[in-house]
Amino acid sequence: MPTLSFDAAGVTVDTPHGLKVVLEPITLELTERRIGVVGANGSGKSTLARLVNGLVTATTGRVLVDGVDVARDASRVRRRVGFVFTDPAAQVVMPTCVEDVELSLRRHVKRAAARRARALEVLDSFDLADLADTSVHALSGGQRQMLALAGVLAVQPAVVVADEPTTLLDLANTRTVGDVLLGLDQQLLLVTHDLALARRCDRVLVIEDGRLRYDGAADAAVDDYVASVEARSGAVR
Repeated sequence: MPTLSFDAAGVTVDTPHGLKVVLEPITLELTERRIGVVGANGSGKSTLARLVNGLVTATTGRVLVDGVDVARDASRVRRRVGFVFTDPAAQVVMPTCVEDVELSLRRHVKRAAARRARALEVLDSFDLADLADTSVHALSGGQRQMLALAGVLAVQPAVVVADEPTTLLDLANTRTVGDVLLGLDQQLLLVTHDLALARRCDRVLVIEDGRLRYDGAADAAVDDYVASVEARSGAVR
C-alpha cells in the first residue's frame, strides 16, 4: 500500500475576523488499505482529505504521498491520487458517459479509437456499458456517482480519496457505491457520515473542531465519535 504522511500538516485561513485554524497540525502515517475519516460538518475532515492531492495546501508542515511532497510536486501526486467529490456534477462534465471517461483517459491513451475502446471497457466494469451514449443528465444520482468513480479509476491511481461520496444518495445506491469503494484494490481514504461504512474500514480518524480527536481501529474510533456527539448533545440540553 502507498504511504500517506502528514508531517505537522495544518491549515490556517485569513478571514475578515482574523486568522482561523481550520485544521490543527497533524502528524500521521497512513498505510492501511481502507482509512475512514469521520466528524461533524465543518470539523476539518474534508480539509484533511483535500491535503492529500493538493486541493488544499498546508499552511504549516507538509503532506507526502510515497515520499513526494504534495506542495512541491502536485502534478506528480495527482497522477497517483484520484479524488471523488460529494456531488458528481463537480467532475462529470462531458455530454455522454463514454465521452466523460474518454476525457479522463486523454493523457494516457493518445489514439481516439483506443481511448474509446478503453472507456467502454471501464464502463462495462461498472455495469454502465448500456449507458455509454446516454446523456449524463439522464442518469440517476447513483449512476452519476458511479460514472464519476469510473472516470477516476480509469487512469488506475494508487490512492482514491472519496469526500462524502454517498451523502446525496439513497440507501440502495449508498450500499452499492460503498461496496465498490471498500472493495477497491487501491488505498482508500474515505470521508463519510455513514458510520456503517466507516466501521468497515481498517482504521478510522475522528476529527473534531479542527483537531485529531481519535485515531485507531474502526469500531473503537466510531464508538468514540458517537460518544462525543452524545456528550455534546447532553451538554446542550
